[in-house]
Amino acid sequence: MFSTEKVMQQAVASIKLQAASIAALEDFVNEDFLKSVEIIYKSKGRVVISGIGKSAIIAQKIVATMNSTGTPALYMHAADAIHGDLGMVQEDDVVIIISKSGESPEIKLLVPFIKNFGNPVIALCGKKESYLATNADYFINSTVAKEACPNNLAPTTSTTAQMVMGDALAICLLDLKGFTDKDFARYHPGGALGKRLYLRVKDMSSLNEKPQVNLDSTIRQIIVEISGKRLGATAVMDEHGVLTGIITDGDIRRMLQLHTDVDPLRAKDIYSTAPKTIEENELAVTALEKMREHDITQLLVTKDGQYAGMLHLHDLVREGLI
Repeated sequence: MFSTEKVMQQAVASIKLQAASIAALEDFVNEDFLKSVEIIYKSKGRVVISGIGKSAIIAQKIVATMNSTGTPALYMHAADAIHGDLGMVQEDDVVIIISKSGESPEIKLLVPFIKNFGNPVIALCGKKESYLATNADYFINSTVAKEACPNNLAPTTSTTAQMVMGDALAICLLDLKGFTDKDFARYHPGGALGKRLYLRVKDMSSLNEKPQVNLDSTIRQIIVEISGKRLGATAVMDEHGVLTGIITDGDIRRMLQLHTDVDPLRAKDIYSTAPKTIEENELAVTALEKMREHDITQLLVTKDGQYAGMLHLHDLVREGLI
């Protein structure tokens, strides 16, 4: 029988158990962990990470994390390794083998072959006395007291621990390499994450119309310009062609509330001075921060201080930055 209360209790218990187990991993940041970081950092090769079962899935995730943070890595399934994939292990590579028990038959076959190649072997393992841990050059302990599974069988807490220790390795290496946000952007050109790191204001504003009126433009001219350019606002230029203000849809609505006869009015009567601007080479994420700071939906874009176009909040939404 489904019980909401029981489900909630089980979920919370699982989270608390895994959180406590992860906190306990601090004790395993020891000399072997430090040596593992050092040997990978000084290696001229790649990091080859292998595992079997659920540990193989964790291996793939750690490979992805290392590759995206400046440490070249590749995944090798332990079963496939002993059937030909060992050929991917090169002379200068460091091999990490992940296993909860350290006693899987595939692991026992794999370790001696890698040792014969002369590659350093790092065991990321949850059993200190296991075959893997005792035959590896370095042992990173991922032991947990109990799985989150009520039967203490399904790999849950143990795989979380493996991932955390693998991430810890990757982050230490990232720091040692001086890996920056610019490096991160080079490896993440696609998706919203990449766009936050490389997309510039001009990449979007250059695709928009460039609405503008002068100080003496009529209300009709202003409305036609705003409606035609479809950005919800227009820049206002002075007699010398210098940006001097902005008129938004909101300014038009407020004008209609205050004035019965709008025919005599001109742009200079309703525009807002000191408009919010942004240089075209600024990051798009900077534009988003500025819009949020001032609670606005448009920014006037400048190039060397001169009006160059307009950026709308919708441009940022379209690019997936929001």
